Amino acid sequence: MKITFPDQSVKVFEKGVTPYEIAKSISDGLANMAIGAIFNDEYISIDLPLKEDGEISILTKRDERSLKVLNHSAAHLMAEAIRSLYPHALFGVGPAIEEGFYYDVDFGDDVLREDDLIKIEDEMRRLSKAGAEITREVLTYDEARKFFHNDPYKLELIEQYKDEEISVHTQNDFTDLCRGGHVKNTKEIKHFKLLSLAGAYWRGDSKNKMLTRIYGISFWNKKDLDEYLEILEERKKRDHRKLGRELGIFMLSEYGPGFPFWLPNGVILKRELINYWYEVHDRHNYKYIETPTMLNQELWEISGHWFNYRDNMYTSQIDDKLFAIKPMNCPGGMLVYKNDIHSYRDLPLRVGELGHVHRYEASGALNGLFRVRAFTQDDAHVYMREDQVIEEAIELIKLFDEIYDTFGLSYHIELSTRPEENFIGTIEAWEKSEKALYDAAMLTGKEVKINPGDGAFYGPKLDYKIRDSLNRIWQCGTIQLDMNLPERFELHYIDDKGERVRPIMMHRAIYGSLERFIGILIEYYGGAFPAWLAPLQVKVIPVNLNHHLDYAKEVVKNLKKAGIRAEIDAREEKLGYKIREAQTSKIPYSLVIGDKEVESNLVTYRKYGETEQVTLEYQKFEKLLKKVIKDKQ
Repeated sequence: MKITFPDQSVKVFEKGVTPYEIAKSISDGLANMAIGAIFNDEYISIDLPLKEDGEISILTKRDERSLKVLNHSAAHLMAEAIRSLYPHALFGVGPAIEEGFYYDVDFGDDVLREDDLIKIEDEMRRLSKAGAEITREVLTYDEARKFFHNDPYKLELIEQYKDEEISVHTQNDFTDLCRGGHVKNTKEIKHFKLLSLAGAYWRGDSKNKMLTRIYGISFWNKKDLDEYLEILEERKKRDHRKLGRELGIFMLSEYGPGFPFWLPNGVILKRELINYWYEVHDRHNYKYIETPTMLNQELWEISGHWFNYRDNMYTSQIDDKLFAIKPMNCPGGMLVYKNDIHSYRDLPLRVGELGHVHRYEASGALNGLFRVRAFTQDDAHVYMREDQVIEEAIELIKLFDEIYDTFGLSYHIELSTRPEENFIGTIEAWEKSEKALYDAAMLTGKEVKINPGDGAFYGPKLDYKIRDSLNRIWQCGTIQLDMNLPERFELHYIDDKGERVRPIMMHRAIYGSLERFIGILIEYYGGAFPAWLAPLQVKVIPVNLNHHLDYAKEVVKNLKKAGIRAEIDAREEKLGYKIREAQTSKIPYSLVIGDKEVESNLVTYRKYGETEQVTLEYQKFEKLLKKVIKDKQ
């Protein structure tokens, strides 16, 4: 059996060798430090016998990926503690996630509250201290059904995976259906915290029962856990719903759940993002369109949305026909393409649309600006010849870099491939599309993680996962290659032989949803936006209203004339109070106007978050600030 290592070296082992034995063949030190392994992109336990060729990475505590093994084990420890405290509880699924783990639990008639998490934590500590080996066993389909005969959730999972190997993991008297990826002993799960409760429908289907989802986190040492909990406290302070209200950016109302209201400062923020979007796309030779908000059922049937996305669409009857409010801009964009005759010389054709779309989201899923029912999507469709695909994908990757760099956002890219079911087009077309996107990413020097089965129903995609200042991952931008919808809409261009040829199309969004992107930026910057984005860029504060007000008004007038958003604080309040309030409001520049400033045409400014005050001529300050804004510093 051939095993390939991260450095691409290959060794031959007997079938049934475990990751531990493989580690020991390298060195006793590695074997002693080994926690688990990743084998063919799956997290596995260190003692799992391997049965086929594959690629392996041995995980130690120094490898951040080992936290997946720890957190998966912590989910099982939590489930064991819950079973001890609530014997009638039934369990859905309990995976490790990007940050920590969760488990979906059916508590029956018991109602779990936040305070109960402490009780569960205490039981987890007791079980961890006592320690128990985590052992794996493979069951036949009949054995698994017999063992879990009283658990409808596990029985459903068993049916789903009956054609695969069915394994269970046991610690003490607790056994759970699980593929694995565990520590050897529960004693290794020492530093953990249960974080929150949420409701979650079984299998994500609102027709199923609502289960209780418990989130938690575990680390190898107390220091990392404490640092993470500090980050959580900082996230609470930066909650975009709280800051959005305090800074006058947006509001929500019970009269429109999931439909945000933009307040004056939010409109400015949104406008600046849109202006920047147009500025960049002008440089990249985009044309722009606007398509209707409502289009009839027939169009959505042609596009495939009616059969694949119907449950998420709002509909209305007009003139005895059924219409749908658009959940996506694509079908309208393709009607625009069909409106003209296109030559191969016209391609690539880059067409952008800031389209307002509506999607039905379950009320329990709504979350400020992060999950809404109406949002503006910064969509674009690029129509091209087949020989232009890789070149255009490279162009898009560079465009994404330019925009994300402006905000200081880092990211990684995932290639989402063909879903197992409900996809349009041939497998051959999908494989061709997936390879083109992968090759483009490689040619730009990007590392790409494969996300199997998570492509859109009409094509594979490169998903951009942004990491913010609080170490969270967000799905924002996407590049989706589509060889299918041009076929369904019978799009074509005239080639150099005068023949009709199908174009290939890319869908792409960079902000993704303007609403969600603004929510991310609010928390990323903690409400302290860079000057070019800030709704109010300068607050002018006269020291004495009787002596300094006129000059302060003149400064504000000149700043506004220069295109800078400024206002004066002319309230009868103490100077220190007004300065503190300007800082609390996170205004980039506070100008204090006193005798010296009035007499010599000066300003004294302080940047947000700094204590240093700088005095200089007004004209120099204006020039400095205009450059800061123009360069989007």
